[in-house]
Amino acid sequence: MEDATTTHSISANNSSNPTAPTPIATLPPEALEFASRFYNAARTGDLPLFNQALPAGLPPNMTNEKGDSLVMLASYHGHPALVRLLLSHGADPNRLNDRGQSPLAGAVFKNEDEVVESLLEGGADPELGEPSATEAAMLFRMEDKWGERFRDAKGRGPGDRKELKPEAGGIGGVKGAQQPL
Repeated sequence: MEDATTTHSISANNSSNPTAPTPIATLPPEALEFASRFYNAARTGDLPLFNQALPAGLPPNMTNEKGDSLVMLASYHGHPALVRLLLSHGADPNRLNDRGQSPLAGAVFKNEDEVVESLLEGGADPELGEPSATEAAMLFRMEDKWGERFRDAKGRGPGDRKELKPEAGGIGGVKGAQQPL
């Protein structure tokens, strides 16, 4: 149990660097409990709660103490409808958590096809994160499943392009692959 002097922060979008969280408030325990309700609701896919809270001003890019955004939590726990709702309210599909993981890589890791599609439609970049969604697809031998979609992803940014090509015996050496989200 935390004492009354313990503080926590939530984050919102930083317009100069959209993937870097910007602390917007130090929260007392009561506010932390309120924020925790939304993190848990993202994990369970509570659409009615978010249908009320987002139009009322809930920050769609709110992150927990590990840097996990609401989109990350909804994606990892397999809630495509909530992912789409959050994205429609301006949530960033490319926000990395504190471990450098992306919602798209988490959805690939968990084999959540509808979430992967929702994130790609929402502008997710398959090259972001460690491991990236591209690397996760290679690691789990899903090149045939996601290769073309990742190559043609509308959110795919400029820079180093990894191609999904099967390798004998797997890819090996994927940074961060041993750490689940």
